[in-house]
Amino acid sequence: MNNLQIILFAALAIVTVWFIVTWTKLARRTRNEDAPPADRHTLLHAVVAFVCTFFDTLGIGNFAPTASAFKFRRSVPDEQIPGTLNVGYAIPTIAQAFIYIAIVKVDALTLVLMIAASVVGAWLGAGFVARWSRRTVQLGMGGALLAAAVLMLMKQFNVGPAGGEALTLEGTWLAVGLAANFLLGALMTLGIGLYGPCLIVVSLLGMSPRAAFPIMMGSCAFLMPVGGMRFAREGRFDARAALTMTLSGLPSVLIAAYLVKEMPLEYVRWLVVVAVVYAAVMMLRSAWAERQSTASSSGDRVDD
Repeated sequence: MNNLQIILFAALAIVTVWFIVTWTKLARRTRNEDAPPADRHTLLHAVVAFVCTFFDTLGIGNFAPTASAFKFRRSVPDEQIPGTLNVGYAIPTIAQAFIYIAIVKVDALTLVLMIAASVVGAWLGAGFVARWSRRTVQLGMGGALLAAAVLMLMKQFNVGPAGGEALTLEGTWLAVGLAANFLLGALMTLGIGLYGPCLIVVSLLGMSPRAAFPIMMGSCAFLMPVGGMRFAREGRFDARAALTMTLSGLPSVLIAAYLVKEMPLEYVRWLVVVAVVYAAVMMLRSAWAERQSTASSSGDRVDD
């Protein structure tokens, strides 16, 4: 393990402690407010988080299928889904990053710079998304989910770059990679997920697809706590659902990484594609209904 990796692990540990402390302070600050009613969706959220994080650790991604489950059961308000995903899956993703950065070889400088670019993108992106209206979030997430479904289909049909063998990026290719990861970090705040797009980006740049794992998991491990706390401070997340996802997702990571390691995922991906497309259509339909409702209310006021 070189010096940059040691620094990266130390920074990740600091971010983890900061995230837990900040989340705890926010929870204490709201403790004296009216307590929310018992959440009848807790078991659903626990099962969804466990299953989705299991496959996430194997490379499928968990943002899109989890958002689909939330939308299908209407268990989390649409405008709170991006924040809930970023807060709830932060700790499990940090565990993924520790594991894959340690076991998968990739140039340390490339890894650090790619992670930094994604964090800056997430910080800026979360600042915008946390202030969006419900309808804007619905439109953004609907489009993001459709994009995620397209990426999954591309992977199913082996459409796209096969990737090379490089473990580092330099010069122009490094600049392109940093710009791409900055954009992917910003899109994470919409719930599109970074894993699939990042795998395509590193393959296009000639890197080994296996090198994508520490890059995408390391990026998410840093950007999700940073972006998630921006949502949390704005109150734009479901605190109970996020805590359930954290507690259920963490053991799932360990099972997938150390016990299962890899498995055939072709049929699982098809199920995820169907679920994601359904959620995207429902999200866009909700945005349309929101627009019609707003237009109707405006018309009523004019008539009065």
